[in-house]
Amino acid sequence: MRRATVLAIVGVLQLVAAVAASAQGAGSTPASTPQDTAIDDTIDAGESEGEAPRRRLVKWNEYEGPWFTIRLGGGYLFEYGAFAQDDESAQQFTLDDGWKVRDARVLFNGRLKFKRAVTWSAGFMYDGASESWLVRQTGIMVEVPEISGHIFVGRSKEGFSLNKVMVGYAGWTMERSTINDAAIPILADGIKWLGYAPKIRLLWNLGAFGDWLSEEQTFSTYDNQYVGRVAWVPMVSSSGGKLIHVGFNARYGLPDEGVLRLRSRPEASSAPYFVETPQFPAKSTMTTAIEAYYRPGPLIVGTEYFFQHVNAPESGDPFFHGGEAVITWLATGETRAYNTRGGYFNQVSPARPVFQGGPGAWELVGRFSYIDLDSQAIHGGRFWRVTPMVNWHLSDQVRLEVAYGYGSLDRFDVVGRTHFFQTRVQLQL
Repeated sequence: MRRATVLAIVGVLQLVAAVAASAQGAGSTPASTPQDTAIDDTIDAGESEGEAPRRRLVKWNEYEGPWFTIRLGGGYLFEYGAFAQDDESAQQFTLDDGWKVRDARVLFNGRLKFKRAVTWSAGFMYDGASESWLVRQTGIMVEVPEISGHIFVGRSKEGFSLNKVMVGYAGWTMERSTINDAAIPILADGIKWLGYAPKIRLLWNLGAFGDWLSEEQTFSTYDNQYVGRVAWVPMVSSSGGKLIHVGFNARYGLPDEGVLRLRSRPEASSAPYFVETPQFPAKSTMTTAIEAYYRPGPLIVGTEYFFQHVNAPESGDPFFHGGEAVITWLATGETRAYNTRGGYFNQVSPARPVFQGGPGAWELVGRFSYIDLDSQAIHGGRFWRVTPMVNWHLSDQVRLEVAYGYGSLDRFDVVGRTHFFQTRVQLQL
């Protein structure tokens, strides 16, 4: 039944992509239309998850009535992973090559026509890594200019880390870094305040979350968490594309039932957890992170680094850490737009899509990531990976990704080296 459901969604989304390609070829937006401004100052209840493609190709998925609006969106990721291991890596894990559905999602969002701006979102996703359905970003957001921002209530990302806030479909790499997935759950239920002070170019979010609705969800690893993020944009240009982003994150969490386990795959969804701590008693965690990005135009250079202190006297109060450094370059000249209210980068919109006779947008990416889950009495392993890759954005709806990775895992008293070969097809409405 589950397989049939997924295949049905796949069929629908493939059909949607074909219709979108046909519509784009019909010239709904001229091929010579320049890239939209490099700055985006909008925000709604979907945050980055609700971001629609820049070019509107079809109208049947949108409705506007006297009291509310609604838009239907969706996405589909299908990928292949292959591995080459040395003898030590083969001792650590058995890795199997193959195709798999990484993600299939259906998204609804819109606005309520009140005097005060109110938007809503509802998302549902099949997660190929866990082979389960999740309720994604779902809730309501109200504009509150009296406190220079918006209040969101519902299920959302906590707002920790620029790379985490960005929707996976917009990211420059296939998967987030290992420390990002190990330390921060993908979703949480609660309330969040997103603020922005344009005169001083400062943005922030503060959130409080609990597990009263998500106790049985795989992402629910904390009973309660309190999250804050502040970012400063000292340089920003909508015309030339120059931008500097500097951010700081802090998160205090109470692990679910007083037990903590950190784990992460090696940035390949079909692989097992390369780094993984045992479950151990923990009273609380304090996680901080720094983030810095520079965008002089088509180029982005950035880094994020995480530090997690665990209040776990029985295990010696372990300290875990890790991060990444990334460089991306859009060889065809586009500039990734930056959202000033959410503090993240939007997806790439090619200036000359393939379906209009252009080359699409070609993006070259290089990333180095590192994670250390060995501390005191806890031994979860150390792993680093270097990943060069290419993204071909054929249009706002279609993207192809090809990546190579070389990783080193220090775990089980051996150091294993693995080559990763990955490719992905992304469709989006």
